[in-house]
Amino acid sequence: MVRIDIGTDLPCSAEQAAAEVCRPRLLHYVAWPLVVFRPREPAAWPERWVPGTYRAGLYLGGVLPVGGQAIVISYPQQAAFALLDDGHGRLIRRWSHLITIEPDGTGGCRYRDRVEIAAGWLTWPVALFAHVFYRYRQYRWRWLVRQGFDYGRFA
Repeated sequence: MVRIDIGTDLPCSAEQAAAEVCRPRLLHYVAWPLVVFRPREPAAWPERWVPGTYRAGLYLGGVLPVGGQAIVISYPQQAAFALLDDGHGRLIRRWSHLITIEPDGTGGCRYRDRVEIAAGWLTWPVALFAHVFYRYRQYRWRWLVRQGFDYGRFA
């Protein structure tokens, strides 16, 4: 198993960041175009993530299918906001992604992605991709905040 821990400072309140994390459209925005998640079960994403299991097809670059993934959402009780996707799929047996958001004392917040990956012999290549993917996601997060949470075509 490989563990990844990547954080960034966001110039928005922790409350605003937490509200956005609870919306599937944020996942689409921050992952695009590296990875596109297409809902399989249920057939459409909810407006907000509620605890439960969502099945998705994953597409690199939006076109290359790389299998399915269960997105298993929960909200662990912690001192700060936390959302856990305890995901798994056929190729990636464990993709446990914990998002935490804490106020930074200046009106902004500290956003952190912590991921545990287990994919057999694919673990290291998947982990290498995950390092790039989560840095890209955080870049897209910072861009979205600077744009005043204007999702544009992702709305």
